[in-house]
Amino acid sequence: MEISAAAQWINSTFASFDYALLEFFHNLNIGPASGFFDFFMGYFTKLGDDGIFLILLSLLLMVFKKTRKVGAAMLGAIIIGALFTNITIKPVIARPRPYHDELSIFHQWWIDAGSHVESEFSFPSGHTTSAMAAMTGLFFTTNKKVSWTAFLFAIVMGITRIYLCVHFPSDVIGGLIIGFIAGLLAAIIVNICYKSDAKLFKWIFNFDLFKKKKS
Repeated sequence: MEISAAAQWINSTFASFDYALLEFFHNLNIGPASGFFDFFMGYFTKLGDDGIFLILLSLLLMVFKKTRKVGAAMLGAIIIGALFTNITIKPVIARPRPYHDELSIFHQWWIDAGSHVESEFSFPSGHTTSAMAAMTGLFFTTNKKVSWTAFLFAIVMGITRIYLCVHFPSDVIGGLIIGFIAGLLAAIIVNICYKSDAKLFKWIFNFDLFKKKKS
């Protein structure tokens, strides 16, 4: 695989940072608690596969009138994040996965972590982007005194990607930043739609599937 200039710049700029964190999580992987971490990281990361769990959660929230705004913001954030990440940035940057070079130490660490095969490009982390986007959309459309804890989901999702050695830590940082921007944009759009006088928006947001009909 030919490495783009952008990917080369990221690799060189964050080389020390990426190595240090990947080594830290590799040590967890081979440590005495590796059984627990392998189980937890392996199953938690599946919650981000193709964004299916988050999409279904968003759609479920949209069914109920009281949580429709949150669900709409989360779903919109996931879509915007995917457009930014999978459609635009990943193919442009074209950064290879940590395990791409079979002669590198990262390839061996990837094998030790379970050899999880992912799509071709690494930057930014799609799992982290979608998780952060959804949680940011949730944060800006609910009580912020409580909803800030949702960011922990995105952070842990990013950690699982590093632990499994399918992403560089800098990929995860990129995903967190892009996800936050996507979530913020989605929340702004949803808030504008909620305040709109357009009949379509009013019907969509006020429709109550479970409202009892007057006899």
